[in-house]
Amino acid sequence: MARYLAAKLAGASVSLVAVALTAFFLFRVLPGDPVRALTRGRPTSAAQLAQLRHQLGVDRPLAAQFADYLLRLTHGDLGTSYQYKTSVTGLIGEHLWATVYLVGTATLLSAVLGLRSGIRSAWRHGSVGDRVRTGVAVVLWSVPSFWLGLLLIVVLAVGVGPVPGLFPTGGASTPGTHGAVAVLTDRLTHLALPCLTLVAVIYAQYALTMRASLLDEMGSDYLTTARAKGLRDDQVRRRHAVPNALLPTVTLIFVNVGFVVSGSVLVETVFSWPGLGSLFYEALSVPDLPLLEGLFVVFSAAVILMNLLADLLYPVLDPRVRTA
Repeated sequence: MARYLAAKLAGASVSLVAVALTAFFLFRVLPGDPVRALTRGRPTSAAQLAQLRHQLGVDRPLAAQFADYLLRLTHGDLGTSYQYKTSVTGLIGEHLWATVYLVGTATLLSAVLGLRSGIRSAWRHGSVGDRVRTGVAVVLWSVPSFWLGLLLIVVLAVGVGPVPGLFPTGGASTPGTHGAVAVLTDRLTHLALPCLTLVAVIYAQYALTMRASLLDEMGSDYLTTARAKGLRDDQVRRRHAVPNALLPTVTLIFVNVGFVVSGSVLVETVFSWPGLGSLFYEALSVPDLPLLEGLFVVFSAAVILMNLLADLLYPVLDPRVRTA
């Protein structure tokens, strides 16, 4: 177990270092000039452009910029945003909870609905219900999230024909709303469409993964033994089959929890949701290099840490890992 834990911790540490190094060079290959983008539409002389490049530090040699980046990163400083002129850490903190609110809610609902659907489909595989649920899940998994979001806006926000628009087209709240009940209702109506878009896509992953995992377990000898002891079919499923089939799904759940931090760039952009995803999209349009680097490091670190937590939980959930 000590070797297992040490190997997992070492792997996560190497991944974090690789992410930190990659973040700097990855966005340097993007086309576009941040100085030109920041001064677009304003008359600016060559001297002013040179002065702005010097202020932002983009006129320095790449090696000097990289050394400065590493020095800042070792002190926990993600730099200052080009376009917002404020700390990247502060910007991430301001937009973090909007993303956690949206993607966290969607992930929780998706896990509950997807696992339940996958278990029912696998246990009654080949039935009409299994074929319908599996077909719906495959279709939803194949649909691009931004396209589904636009479709929901057209149908449920704008309205089609005699059907009126029922939900807001974007944003997280309506300015000027007062009263506890009115504020809660307003927040829920703004959450509905982006959350539904994410649930539809993420739910399908859980449903199909759980179905495949449970089907692999259904022919095992220990289930035959459990039935021979006189256990009812639902007891065999609940006590024996599902706990063993959950192991591959645990990793998927924890990885998706890591993605709660990154959110969904496309969905947040389509619905103008003020989270980290839309902030990342805005940073790409400049490109705002410090903000892109900081967001990339935070996004990747969240996924790596959640994956590490899943690996550390595996021996607790499955004794076979401890004896392997």
